[in-house]
Amino acid sequence: MSEALQLPIVDLSAPDCISTANAIRQACMDHGFFYLVNHGVEEELLKEVFEQSSKFFSLPVEEKMKLAKKNHRGYTAPYAEKLDTSLNTKGDSKESFYIGPLADNLNQWPLEEDLPSWRSTMETYHKKVLCAGTRLISLIALALKLDEDFFEKVGALNEPLAFSRMLHYPGDLDSYSEEIYGASAHSDYGMITLLVTDGVPGLQVCREKSKKPQVWEDVPSMNGAFIVNIGDMMERWTNCLFRSTLHRVLPPGQERYSVAFFINPNKDCIVECLESCCSESCPPRFLPIRCLDYLEERLRLTYGS
Repeated sequence: MSEALQLPIVDLSAPDCISTANAIRQACMDHGFFYLVNHGVEEELLKEVFEQSSKFFSLPVEEKMKLAKKNHRGYTAPYAEKLDTSLNTKGDSKESFYIGPLADNLNQWPLEEDLPSWRSTMETYHKKVLCAGTRLISLIALALKLDEDFFEKVGALNEPLAFSRMLHYPGDLDSYSEEIYGASAHSDYGMITLLVTDGVPGLQVCREKSKKPQVWEDVPSMNGAFIVNIGDMMERWTNCLFRSTLHRVLPPGQERYSVAFFINPNKDCIVECLESCCSESCPPRFLPIRCLDYLEERLRLTYGS
């Protein structure tokens, strides 16, 4: 049995920015994960998002496939992706629906007559979480001993690539001889991820990626809180000071819903080692890279295309 992890709690509405930033710094160095409370996304809206998500995933498969993923927006069927590319399994058992930046008109939406208010609920949610995430990123800048508006100044938050992803993990899996994960072990690609779940367990983290055997710890959900984790791009920016932690979702044995919100920089933003994160004794470990080039390569590996 794995142990439950006691993650730090960060209050987004706390008046003392410096002590909040220090708490974030410690959390990102120790775990790469923390809870975010008082984030400004109302309980009612979260409830509505889960209801609407459930309505979509309850549609017949042929209806969902009409919105099959293109331009990284829309529906992905169970087993369509494998996050841990080293596994020989057929893929992860979850199904999902991606919603990207609202301004570029690339999103796919269920018909209003099939799912009234689905689109408006998801657009409201997207805007609210992006707002909370942007506030959090200014605190992360302070946590890195940078100006509060550092990430705005380097263009990361000028048209960020922000994606909401509705996730559904079916409870009744066919029995295969192979081990099936809801989501196999991976680290996220971008800056930060804000996750909310329906409370059904399954999320686990492995704090030491290279340690063998891997030690997995359960991450309990906290009512009304986002579970925030650092992505690989932030790990690159910080020269591995902040850790992008390996995580996975076990098959829960019952239906499970969650919504992940990924904040990636503007596609042309150059991610390179921050001055506050390198020194003579700790030189930059990664070459500078354009955000979109990095993301496209990671997605190509995940979807095997």
